[in-house]
Amino acid sequence: MFAVFLDIVFKSLKLDRSLYSDNKYFGEAAIYFAGLIMILEGVAGAIAANSIIKTSIGLSGLTAILTWFIWSILIFVIGVKLFPDKNSKIPFKKVLIGVGYAHAPGLIRFFAVTPDLVLPVIFLTQFWIFASLIISTKHVLGLKSNLKSFGIIFLAFLLIAFLSVSFVISRMNALPISTIS
Repeated sequence: MFAVFLDIVFKSLKLDRSLYSDNKYFGEAAIYFAGLIMILEGVAGAIAANSIIKTSIGLSGLTAILTWFIWSILIFVIGVKLFPDKNSKIPFKKVLIGVGYAHAPGLIRFFAVTPDLVLPVIFLTQFWIFASLIISTKHVLGLKSNLKSFGIIFLAFLLIAFLSVSFVISRMNALPISTIS
């Protein structure tokens, strides 16, 4: 079982498209493997960030799970419902698993052990995750075009960025501001 998990991680790191097109990686344990990758990625990000700013490891794990669901929902809605291909009858669970697998490059963040390494490693792994998401989306949704897969990921990213910025701004507006003159 652990060997299968490592195989999934290494195939994702190598951007191996066979990971997403071979049904043996989408069996009963697949959702648990994808969830474990997401939790570990959140923990890795928290550990890396702790060298710069204190971050809750538990909260980072939960945030990674929430992010996993948001990415998956957006990719499913955009790729299967809004802009489907002929073969876009894909169950949400398969998209969820593919998105989880695609986040395996985030595990590299465990190696960002000094403050000087944090930003380069996070920057590198984020682009690596985007590349993995593009490959995952193309093969899980059965798309013919890399450009369409890129478009789906880019649109999902823009929506996530907009929602994140909106959330932060709404929280900033809720802060009490002293008006003492």
